[in-house]
Amino acid sequence: MFPLNDNGMLSGLLCGILFGYVLENAGFGSPVKLSAQFKLSDWAVFKVMFTAIVVAAVGLWLLRLAGLMPPDSIAVPQAALMASAVGGVLVGAGFAVGGYCPGTSVAGLFSGRLDALVFIVGVVLGTTGFAVAYGAALKSLKAAWLIADGDTFTEVYAVPEPVVLAILGLALIAVFYFGSWFERRGTGTVTAQQAVEGAR
Repeated sequence: MFPLNDNGMLSGLLCGILFGYVLENAGFGSPVKLSAQFKLSDWAVFKVMFTAIVVAAVGLWLLRLAGLMPPDSIAVPQAALMASAVGGVLVGAGFAVGGYCPGTSVAGLFSGRLDALVFIVGVVLGTTGFAVAYGAALKSLKAAWLIADGDTFTEVYAVPEPVVLAILGLALIAVFYFGSWFERRGTGTVTAQQAVEGAR
């Protein structure tokens, strides 16, 4: 596997370091900027993430159409939709309150923000608590609304891939449109430089 060893652990570490570097330099390691998205005053994170999703989805589709990528060349893990929804609400609540998610808290800590350490400790405690409390109730939650390994959304729900890509494209347009609308209303967009300076 690319590029350093057979199991990809070192390449994953390298990609993680580079990703954190880019996050910080874009201002996405700052709780000031990240919290602003929940106030709808800064849409930079929404725009970047939706753009990345759509570009990746369309790119992979085009590579398969061109025969440059075998259909089953990408591993699709099991999807526990109900558990993901519950976990997403919990992570999102913490994100909204403090301005960090697990990834950005690591970037924030290595940038010298000690408040990010609180969130890292929370991730460790939460993960430990989940492992200790894992039982029948959590197993049933994990088993609810399950999509098996290798199955994609288009396969499970028999939705043509171009339709899904079109919906994603419309969502991307909506994010940019509403983002610009809110920003034009003067809700106080936080620039990357302002976020970095404000957090320090």
